[in-house]
Amino acid sequence: MSFQPVHFYQTGTFTVGNRLLAPEERSVQAHVERTNSLNSGHRACQGCGEALGARYAIDAAMNAARGRLIAANATGCLEVFSTPYPETSWQIPWIHSLFGNTAAIGTGIAAAIKVKRQKGQMGDVRVVAQGGDGGTTDIGFGCLSGMFERNDDVLYICYDNGGYMNTGVQRSSATPPAARTATTMPVGPEPGNAFGQGKFVPAIAMAHEIPYVATATVADLRDLEYKVTKAMGIRGARYIHILVPCPLGWGAASQDTIRLARLAKETGIFPVFEAEHGEVTGVLKIRRPQPVEEYLKLQKRYAHLFGKKPAVETIARLQAAADKNIRKYGLLDQEAN
Repeated sequence: MSFQPVHFYQTGTFTVGNRLLAPEERSVQAHVERTNSLNSGHRACQGCGEALGARYAIDAAMNAARGRLIAANATGCLEVFSTPYPETSWQIPWIHSLFGNTAAIGTGIAAAIKVKRQKGQMGDVRVVAQGGDGGTTDIGFGCLSGMFERNDDVLYICYDNGGYMNTGVQRSSATPPAARTATTMPVGPEPGNAFGQGKFVPAIAMAHEIPYVATATVADLRDLEYKVTKAMGIRGARYIHILVPCPLGWGAASQDTIRLARLAKETGIFPVFEAEHGEVTGVLKIRRPQPVEEYLKLQKRYAHLFGKKPAVETIARLQAAADKNIRKYGLLDQEAN
């Protein structure tokens, strides 16, 4: 008796989406040959936006790379819930890095692949490095900037849930203003996270003038898959920043993950765009602008803004920041308004 090898990227299990569409119109998630790179059985929280974002992104990257992909993964929620030793939900070559050196690990993998290709020992294998906002915007920022500066052939994906969620919901430099965390408590004259701190890494990536930068949310599957696929078709350093709501850290209902991601985009709180070599080349337009209150009220991390005495001035500052994003990136769909 002989056994034939089974290639996991051809199994087509767990496909989702409208399979009544013509094959060329289906998303990667709805395709029969979807890779299921992040498989079921992991330990993410109910409604976890990061698990959803990673599944979409890596399946799209695997599809674009024809199954020849290696991923480096920073310590953080994504690593913790997907790989509790000795188990793993990853069905791809996957390397666990430290909290802050994922970009450097990705660079090293890409360099090794380049040498092996030159020696005729390996074909074309692509590299993705991924981490949360803590391991990207804070601890790993130096390694990431170096990867951008050298224009290393790595796609870096940041899953932004606005804090250090797996260590107790502490503030990161991606935590939005006025938000409550374990280290930015809702006390004092200006409760929550301070205004004017932190950083928006997609803009910093653009300042490096790397080949491709994009933002996305888990509310728009096709947009996310399109951007990952486009990034995989480009050589050099690429960066995609995905907003992934965290029900636990945000104090939101697990069924509201997609709703929150959509409202973040429709309020202007999180601008969705793409850029090439430092110039914005496309934006996901807002057809029906929503007030920031619609987004804030769904999250307990902003509950202190809506008490017996609503923090009108703070809410107005958050609205002003959203309006600034709309103007800066040209997000408003003028034809729909």
